[in-house]
Amino acid sequence: MEKKPNRLTGTFERLRKSGEKALIAFITAGDPDMATTVDLILELERAGADIIELGIPFSDPMADGPTIQMSSERALKQGTTLADVIRAVKEVRKKSEVPVVLFGYYNPVFSYGLERYARDAGSAGVDGTLIVDLPPEEACELKEDLDRESIELIFLLTPTSDEGRIKTVARVASGFIYFVSVAGVTGARRLLSSDIHGNIKKVRRFTGLPLGVGFGISTPEQAREACRYSDGVIVGSAIVNIIAANSGKTLRKKVFDFVSGLKKGITAAR
Repeated sequence: MEKKPNRLTGTFERLRKSGEKALIAFITAGDPDMATTVDLILELERAGADIIELGIPFSDPMADGPTIQMSSERALKQGTTLADVIRAVKEVRKKSEVPVVLFGYYNPVFSYGLERYARDAGSAGVDGTLIVDLPPEEACELKEDLDRESIELIFLLTPTSDEGRIKTVARVASGFIYFVSVAGVTGARRLLSSDIHGNIKKVRRFTGLPLGVGFGISTPEQAREACRYSDGVIVGSAIVNIIAANSGKTLRKKVFDFVSGLKKGITAAR
């Protein structure tokens, strides 16, 4: 089945042609509430984010550090459901065509129903999904459902991924591959791994998909460094920290200022 072009792949292609790199901004849906989530997605785009990763709150986000764990807890206390997350994307689509990737864990998606998830996400305007704990070997059913809706299925690779794992992911993944810059969980870090370049080169031997680098990036300097070797950077915990500490107009301004600073750092890597 041939998928229709979508916003995610179109954005990477546009950026590649112009020699630019993608800024992918992560927030947790429902933190602090769904109305603010919709506003923040639009603010992130205005600040220069090229792609939005929207976290699906989950009670046991094992790949995430304390910052994003707590954002999930705040969202769940608000009663945020997967259906709410999908409705938020539909609301964003009234005003924006920014690519949106749903980022989460398998349990909520399985409970919702794989076919229903793909259908409702596609109808709302979701462009990609990354299910952290879904191995590529077990993703066939979901991938078939997503392919029917032209939704990209994204996978993670890490510095410890061996050649066999890279090949497996490269066969199944679409949209882009999320490369984890450091071993461990999400969270802002003072220093990035010194071997990002070598690890990215290893992955590029087996795939032509765009590579986005995430986990630990929190400053314009780190974003600029990661972009020297990748097709984009993913920034999450540093933004979520701002959300936790602010509200209202102050929140939107601080998010805008921070993300626009990251975008300037990425642009300087050209």
